[in-house]
Amino acid sequence: MATELYFIYDTHCPWSYATTPLVNEISKKLNHIEIHLWHCAYYEGDSGIKDAQLKEIEQLSNITFSQAYKNTIEQAKDSTLSANLMAWAQAKAPKQALALLNALQAQHFVQGNQLIVEADVEEMISQLKLSPPAKVYKTDKLSKDAEAVVHDVFSLQDIIATQAIPALLLAIDDELILLNHNFYLQQPEAIIEAIELELAKHK
Repeated sequence: MATELYFIYDTHCPWSYATTPLVNEISKKLNHIEIHLWHCAYYEGDSGIKDAQLKEIEQLSNITFSQAYKNTIEQAKDSTLSANLMAWAQAKAPKQALALLNALQAQHFVQGNQLIVEADVEEMISQLKLSPPAKVYKTDKLSKDAEAVVHDVFSLQDIIATQAIPALLLAIDDELILLNHNFYLQQPEAIIEAIELELAKHK
């Protein structure tokens, strides 16, 4: 039985930040499931985040947003560099892709790092001992790898009939199951039981 998980997200999306702990739990507890991290590059010079949205997320999850991040929320967000970096990591260094995602989100939502130029990510790239090519650091457009991921995201969104992000999809053989991540934001470990129940149905 082939089992995979697709996480459709954006590094600059606060709801995605609140959902990543679920992916961390799945990676830790159900490590036989292949995880695909698909950055949808939703934030491309978009207008800022609303404070009311952050308050709602904090109420519904275990996530808190730092003052350093809150000081930046009215600025336009652009996740192009992060999308390029994550597409490269997913393709060339998949075992470190989730660690990179966590590092990028910590920099953005805790440190207030906008992640828009190479200097913003140099330290974490060095700490993770990654060696992405120069094309990854282009900030004016998506790389070919990142564009391919976005096209895959669009195709998957057509299948599940929603463009809402984040999205967690469990693929068991040929069946695709949309997991309601909202149920588990306060207790990320609870998603393990939900997935195990789905797996039991297909045995």
